[in-house]
Amino acid sequence: MTAKQSIINKIISSKNKPQLNFSLKRKTEAFTTNLFYTLFDSNACIEQNIEQLEADFKEIYKLACNIQSSCDEIWDKFLNTLPEIFENLNLDAQELVNGDPASNNIEEVYLAYPGFYAIAIYRFSHELFKLKAPLIPRLMSEYAHSKTGTDIHPGATIGKSFFIDHATGTVIGETCIIKDHVKIYQGVTLGALQVSKELKNTKRHPTVENNVTIYANATILGGETVIGENTIIGGNVWITESVPPNSLVYHKPETILKQKR
Repeated sequence: MTAKQSIINKIISSKNKPQLNFSLKRKTEAFTTNLFYTLFDSNACIEQNIEQLEADFKEIYKLACNIQSSCDEIWDKFLNTLPEIFENLNLDAQELVNGDPASNNIEEVYLAYPGFYAIAIYRFSHELFKLKAPLIPRLMSEYAHSKTGTDIHPGATIGKSFFIDHATGTVIGETCIIKDHVKIYQGVTLGALQVSKELKNTKRHPTVENNVTIYANATILGGETVIGENTIIGGNVWITESVPPNSLVYHKPETILKQKR
């Protein structure tokens, strides 16, 4: 056996543990894109697209778990949620229009705002996550992550009229709870204090109450951390304890003049 053939055999042997079909990733990304366009592209044929989406979902579901027994039920339940998802996404888009002085109209938000796109894919993937669809919700969220720089775990719970501006570097963890009319900016992390595997089934990420604004690069950690309603969190702060309602939390920079030589 040649050295080349030995290398080939080792790679083949390793690929059998586990079996990965990367077409699942590519096809899930195409499904996700078509889902977004179905709701927002005025040229999309809704009836035709829904038929195609159903066929694509069944294909990727089979690739994800090789079990079709619950596929039809999951798809039917997901399809029934689409009108409500669409309604909530319109509220998200309007929140961006109302809250961003650089926004000219809602069409601009749909077409050009990465934060809105990340929220849209989150809302799709979250419903499939709740329905216990295997692997697909995570692939959808990672596709949005790659497109926008925003990492929202599909298990997070996010209320109505959600606002992410600029989007890049935003991280929202699996057990995070975000209520209504919350605005966050680039680089915000809503994360866990510990990453021990034993904590998988516990609430590890913070709760953000209604009407909270969190400015750029703020880090808020911990499952018991609650940011009270009507609070403003300034940029670059580090929070691991709860903040009462109607608070203003900010980092005060210190300026020291260089000594003259």
